[in-house]
Amino acid sequence: MSDILSSFMAKSTIKAGDLEHRRKVAFNISRYDAVVPIGKQQFHDVHLARERAKNVKWRAMEMLDQYLEEFESNISRRGAKVIWAEDAKQALEEVMKICEEKHCKTIVKSKSMVTEEIHLNDYLEKKGIESVETDLGEYIQQLDDEPPYHIVTPAMHKSKEDVAKLFYDKLGTAPNLSPSELTLVAREKLRKKYVEAEIGITGANFIIADIGGIAVTENEGNARLSCAFPKTHIVICGIEKIIPSVTDLGLFWPLLATYGTGQRITVYNTIVTGPKQSNEVDGPEEMYVILLDNGRTNILANEKTRESLYCIRCGACLNACPVYKNIGGHAYGTTYSGPIGSVITPHLKELDEWKHLSYASSLCGNCTEVCAVKINLHELLLENRHEAVEEGANSFAEKIAWKVWKKASLNRKMMNMGSQKIKNWAVNKMFKGWTAHRGDLSFPEKTFNEQWKEQFEPKKK
Repeated sequence: MSDILSSFMAKSTIKAGDLEHRRKVAFNISRYDAVVPIGKQQFHDVHLARERAKNVKWRAMEMLDQYLEEFESNISRRGAKVIWAEDAKQALEEVMKICEEKHCKTIVKSKSMVTEEIHLNDYLEKKGIESVETDLGEYIQQLDDEPPYHIVTPAMHKSKEDVAKLFYDKLGTAPNLSPSELTLVAREKLRKKYVEAEIGITGANFIIADIGGIAVTENEGNARLSCAFPKTHIVICGIEKIIPSVTDLGLFWPLLATYGTGQRITVYNTIVTGPKQSNEVDGPEEMYVILLDNGRTNILANEKTRESLYCIRCGACLNACPVYKNIGGHAYGTTYSGPIGSVITPHLKELDEWKHLSYASSLCGNCTEVCAVKINLHELLLENRHEAVEEGANSFAEKIAWKVWKKASLNRKMMNMGSQKIKNWAVNKMFKGWTAHRGDLSFPEKTFNEQWKEQFEPKKK
């Protein structure tokens, strides 16, 4: 068993048995479940809207190279500099070059999963640069030295009491502050950083080909401040974020808001098309856009899994997944958790090391049912399993076990061998890792085959 799999199994076991953790997650997801139907009411036909969004993303992925070049041409025309990064290492090096050129000591950063993917904060810290998360949830997680727990709500697993204690321990605040008081404390701390920072870094919810724009969706306004106060703005985003036209936002913004947080529309929706122009009074003096591959073209090259690039990171599949609800986000051990993370991580990284995530699913289909762009997530999980087997990623012991099972399943005499007690002992001994948390497996006294014959086959005279 690999270290990655061992870690996943250990963390999953701990979290699945942590009833308080599960209570907090269940409470927060229940609040999400209550408001999503309200958000859906804005659509005349929400299923049609999802289908249309899927078609737009299909077109974008089929013509990805053309749309990316169109985006680069349009945003470069307004003074932004586009940098193509093949992997995380190259992206980090490009960020560092800019930091050195600007003599940067402090960076303010808005919420961005792609910067988590490349471990930007850890890299900058090693280089002696302070990188401050400005999204409240991300700020909480940074104070607690934890990665985001969820794609949309980074601190979903924490209660207001947990946050109050964290602020008390790390910031010296009063121990029992209310949520509004805690927010004001964070606001006061972060405002100073906006003024001090030489560089602001944001992600992008969408990159728009026809106008050369970066679309950012948020509820706190911190992303706007992160690209307005500092003199230099760096955008880091995956190449799959491309959409053909600014008019597509009329479809994607409401879908992202509804499936992400149950809103009709998020509070702040911003389009940035370059650095400050000569006739503008605010904005960054310089703007860089780093377009990151980091394994995405591996997914693009695979016709069967390409659909996973349609994801708009709404997080709906995580909230619907029974496995995620039980083990939480950190157990996955990777940036992208839940069903979508289990689909894409083996392709962004190494299939052999991460194939176990494709089995962290009940295949109930809830993820597919709630996906904002109708990705067939449970089918993609099955495809990952198939590819792992085809590439020989399963262990020798697993291969032998399946061969024995197949042989026994095709031979009624072998299946009927042994008494009920012997079968129960053998199976529970073999699968003790499974039964330790679920109770023993128990065979009936008579097999289904025997019961069927007794009930329906005519008795011999």
